[in-house]
Amino acid sequence: MTVFGMCMTYSAHAQSESILIELQNYRMGEGVVTIIQDPSIAALVGRRMPMYSSEMGGDSTMLTIQGYRVQAFSGNNQRVSKDEAYAKKKMIEMAFPHIACYVTFNAPTWRLRVGDFRSYEEAYHFQRELMKVFPSFGKEMFIVKEEVKIPLYN
Repeated sequence: MTVFGMCMTYSAHAQSESILIELQNYRMGEGVVTIIQDPSIAALVGRRMPMYSSEMGGDSTMLTIQGYRVQAFSGNNQRVSKDEAYAKKKMIEMAFPHIACYVTFNAPTWRLRVGDFRSYEEAYHFQRELMKVFPSFGKEMFIVKEEVKIPLYN
């Protein structure tokens, strides 16, 4: 029986059994699978992560991954760009309160990037929504690959 077969067999077992215990007891030919681990790891197997909830004011568990954001503004005019980035951020936050906005400064450029999207397609669809609401931002908008924070849900 392969490890894949064992995993399929495991899925049919009651939830109270641990796959780690099953692997330790499984004998393939003459060998024995031995798992040496810290007990805290075994305690985490099969456990759900806490749900992200900003309304409840609770702890959020976030995962940082390579994802995508929509760049809505970029400017290097020291006198105007900072104010313009923050003004556009405020406008976007009012129109899309559930979407995160990030203003960054990397000398000499101010940037406004919007969203935490797992895929290019998600970012693309949001970019289209953003262009409908703010058509004047359209010529500046494009999708960038960046580290994003995604909430882990139950």
